Amino acid sequence: MASFIYTPSLTRMGSALFDWVGQDIRCLLVMSNTTADTDQDAENIADIGTLDEDDGANYVRKAAANEAQSQDDPNNRLELSFDPITWSALGNGTRNVVGLVIYQHVTNDADALLIAYVDIGTIAPGGADLTVTNNAQGIIQIAAA
Repeated sequence: MASFIYTPSLTRMGSALFDWVGQDIRCLLVMSNTTADTDQDAENIADIGTLDEDDGANYVRKAAANEAQSQDDPNNRLELSFDPITWSALGNGTRNVVGLVIYQHVTNDADALLIAYVDIGTIAPGGADLTVTNNAQGIIQIAAA
């Protein structure tokens, strides 16, 4: 499954309710049984049918740092980014890690607003560090139609 922005998040992005830089943006890892990669209309983490969050040793949800947004005029898009996120000495979970869920933390999973799903390939960390890094154009790109 490809990476995507959750549909309710697109609605928020079109209003004053979306603030990439001023909100508490966090990330979690999901394993291969997740439906986070197909529940594109989910609004909150609790709305995902099967989250299948990573259960490997040393796994925790991570807060993003230094969120930034930039306007890319030549490509007619908005690029959202944050500093690389590292899970140190991440043990293998029950299944392989396959994706990153980016969300706006409020108080719990029932009100945590989903932003995007990012396919990171199939990874069995095996106790190594796992780092998710933006590419040169950010972690999320929003193009003008």
